[in-house]
Amino acid sequence: MESTATPESIESPDSNDPESTLPKMSFLEHLEELRKRLLYSILAITAGFLLCWAKAEQIYGWIQQPLTQYLPAGNNQLAYTRLTAPFFLYMKVAFFAGIFVASPFILFQVWLFISPGLYKRERRYAAPFIIFATLFFVAGGYFGYRYILPGTCKFFVETGKQFKQVVTIDDYFSFASTIILAAGVVFETPILIFFLARLGIVTPAFLLQKAKYAIVLSFVIAAIVTPTPDMVTQSALAVPMIVLYFVGIGVAFLFGKKHDT
Repeated sequence: MESTATPESIESPDSNDPESTLPKMSFLEHLEELRKRLLYSILAITAGFLLCWAKAEQIYGWIQQPLTQYLPAGNNQLAYTRLTAPFFLYMKVAFFAGIFVASPFILFQVWLFISPGLYKRERRYAAPFIIFATLFFVAGGYFGYRYILPGTCKFFVETGKQFKQVVTIDDYFSFASTIILAAGVVFETPILIFFLARLGIVTPAFLLQKAKYAIVLSFVIAAIVTPTPDMVTQSALAVPMIVLYFVGIGVAFLFGKKHDT
């Protein structure tokens, strides 16, 4: 007797794609796969760290500009209170920069982790996912550095201008790196929505219906990831997140699964 099957189930595996012929993975196999992808990502960040170590001082000089440009003349150098602080600061700077250097490989590992759960026709998005996710991550980091960070620094410096400002290198780097990384992650929102829409998991109508929850969630996430509890910093991150959510709705409308023929 002939069996009936859906178009997805009769799709023949691609002999040139070994992953397309793999059986379903168990929970423990998923954990092992996750461990492997995390290990490769850590190795990639380590390689990025080594590449950036020689330029760590220069990179930090670049990172501190959003703050030092607003400090009073003659008092625009940051301070440190421990003898070893500059050395460990440069290590953290190199590690931070290494994340951006290694981001294409890290996103490739993310794709390898999720791809076994996709149909063969959906795996053709590998290259666009890695390219655009990398570009959006870097663009988000730059947006955080170029716009969010200077704005928040200016606000806090002007608020405390009646006091003598002694900002330590550790405190500022923790503040700056959190904002830059958070902005990079937030800018992945349209990419995430694009793939969820292409896979038919979400629709523009669904996203619009849940917009009010997305707005609240944006402020909750901003409150969690920002290094200070003030509304200025939180709003500086939450507002772009909300804008990107609505950009994602437009992306879902243009490229969602309902447009497939």
